[in-house]
Amino acid sequence: MSTDPISIIIIEDEPEFRRRFAQIIESEPTMRLAGVAANKRDAQALIDREYFDVMLIDLGLPDGTGIDLIRSVSQKKPDVDIMVVTVFGDEQHVVSSIEAGATGYILKDSTPADVISCIRLLRAGGSPVSPVVARSVLRAIRSRMGAAGSVSAVSRSSNTESNPLSGRETEILQLLAKGMSFNEIGEILGISPHTVTAHIKKIYRKLAVHSRGEAVYEASQMGLLRS
Repeated sequence: MSTDPISIIIIEDEPEFRRRFAQIIESEPTMRLAGVAANKRDAQALIDREYFDVMLIDLGLPDGTGIDLIRSVSQKKPDVDIMVVTVFGDEQHVVSSIEAGATGYILKDSTPADVISCIRLLRAGGSPVSPVVARSVLRAIRSRMGAAGSVSAVSRSSNTESNPLSGRETEILQLLAKGMSFNEIGEILGISPHTVTAHIKKIYRKLAVHSRGEAVYEASQMGLLRS
């Protein structure tokens, strides 16, 4: 396992929060602050210029939305983990962020210990969310399930039969949906984390998605994650 510090960039327009999150990262020996930006333009330049493992990003930027940056990074740098840190915990912002490629979503009132813990969980393959945010995600899923409630059992069976994933890929996605990390999935299935990562990249390609959250949601919609 690599002992290199986790490299992090921060995209935040409010000076107080920008300083606070920068101090949290700089005070943690296992992490490295790779750069900060206060607006979308500077953030794009930082993203193009720096190597980083994690992007902490606010959604409300003075010259645009953070959603665009999330989508761009998730497509161009699929190995990067993206965590939204914002005051917006409503369903619309949460779902839009996840669909764009965010792999974590916490609120700005999170404690320094929570922020550090969530970053570590991200890099371990998890998808940390604040409790209020998790409630929004559940509401969104229930709403979409209700809208799809008229789909017949025959139609759902057809979706399962047209599963584009292999048996092993389906196993991995089911464990991913339960919140298992890459290492935990490897231990359960008796394969290396590197092999797990390779399978997950294939899953992304087959489902035409760019993040764990998108993959789980898309597979759920297709009826591939039913027990």
